[in-house]
Amino acid sequence: MIVWISFIVLIMLILALDLGVFNKTPHVISTKEASKWTAIWVTLSMLFSGVVYWLYTTDYVLNQNHLKPSVAAMKFVTGYLIELSLSIDNIFVIALIFASFKIPKIYQHRVLFWGILGAIVFRGLMIYFGVLLINKFTWMSYIFGAFLLFTAIKMLFTSEDEEEFNPKKSVIYKILGKIIPISTHTEKEHFFIKTKKGNVATPLFVALIVIEVMDVVFAIDSVPAILAITSDPFLVFSSNIFAILGLRSMYFFLANMLEKFSHLEYSLIAILSFVGLKMLLHDYIEIPEWASLTFIALALIIGVIVSLQISKKENTSRKDKD
Repeated sequence: MIVWISFIVLIMLILALDLGVFNKTPHVISTKEASKWTAIWVTLSMLFSGVVYWLYTTDYVLNQNHLKPSVAAMKFVTGYLIELSLSIDNIFVIALIFASFKIPKIYQHRVLFWGILGAIVFRGLMIYFGVLLINKFTWMSYIFGAFLLFTAIKMLFTSEDEEEFNPKKSVIYKILGKIIPISTHTEKEHFFIKTKKGNVATPLFVALIVIEVMDVVFAIDSVPAILAITSDPFLVFSSNIFAILGLRSMYFFLANMLEKFSHLEYSLIAILSFVGLKMLLHDYIEIPEWASLTFIALALIIGVIVSLQISKKENTSRKDKD
């Protein structure tokens, strides 16, 4: 428990420094600042894999699966890359939510900050019950594997022309509107404002709630995906948290160039298919950790390169037509 408590305290300390020191005054996060923080979070995550290696050479953390330190470190990195890659879809949805509720850029970081806190709690609960199920009922791995494969196939055959998610028409927005009056205007960084009729929720609060619910929806895919790599609670939780913490800076880094990565979805389909098949065939085929890590890293790298190339060709084609 010492390791768990220390890890959670560390995360809370980082978040406190984030809001209380680095982002005490609301400001627009520039691409340069976002790229710097994205690099910092990725570096910290990779360094933490060294901490994982050290922890699994000691008895400080419960190693119920008897993992070798090197294997534990690779599982952490693999899980982190899976969570990070599956967060790409989340970034597209966050951008859509902010645009729908007309959230000023200066306050977007504040919304995402509190969204992170909620995500940590919800992810923690989902991971706890997911690990519990997969350890208690071995056949659950087949259900999770089939679900991931189904999700990948669904993504592959989903038409781009299908109706886009509209936050203001969502069930979440309608239910929230029945619970508390919703204002159409923001009041600085406040989530609630007082009126003659009582407290009213601002668009910032509505965006926060919609983002929280959508994160839970995305976690339904991402948590089973990482359970395909390991059922070790600490590895699953820590890799999830590092991916979530880096999501904010990654959002601001990619916010102005999301169109360039619109074809990255095929990388996600490949990753979901891979981890789904890995779960379904784990009794027949044993895939080494280095092979899983290599496949996922290559899928991401190829997806990024192909997306940038296609985006470049499309832009060139538009200029030629103009």
